[in-house]
Amino acid sequence: MTYDVNIAGKNYRLELERVDGGWICRVNGDAVEIDAVLARRDVLSILIVGKAYEIKRERTAVDMHLWVGSARYAVQLRDPRALRGRANADDGKGPRKLLAPMPGKVVRLLVQQDAEVEAGQGVLVVEAMKMQNEIKSPKKGVVRKLVATEGAAVNAGDVLAVVE
Repeated sequence: MTYDVNIAGKNYRLELERVDGGWICRVNGDAVEIDAVLARRDVLSILIVGKAYEIKRERTAVDMHLWVGSARYAVQLRDPRALRGRANADDGKGPRKLLAPMPGKVVRLLVQQDAEVEAGQGVLVVEAMKMQNEIKSPKKGVVRKLVATEGAAVNAGDVLAVVE
């Protein structure tokens, strides 16, 4: 299973593979063996290299947070398999649409139309529930279309920009 995860504004590629006695977890290519048990609803107990962690999930209609001990992290989780019709995130070919991950308001454009961008570079900022989320370019290219405008309300899944 592969997931794209954004934790506190940083993007990660998380891959989970079932093995005898647990899981292999790869984060951006670095692998570690883990043992995980769902302790109760929205609470995961994880053993990583002999150290135990309890992770609690807190969800609302618009966002999700994870608690690891007393630390709280804003999290966005995307299953690439659910994004039907989109090009593979790693192939870098063809135009790529930047979609609103949640309902909110565009508070800032970080680039202009026809600007060159690097993979992972911020293109615009969407605010939801007083949290600002930087929407980043999925690939190196040119912002061919900026659909969003500052102050515009957006719904989850709305196209914000197109990078070629």
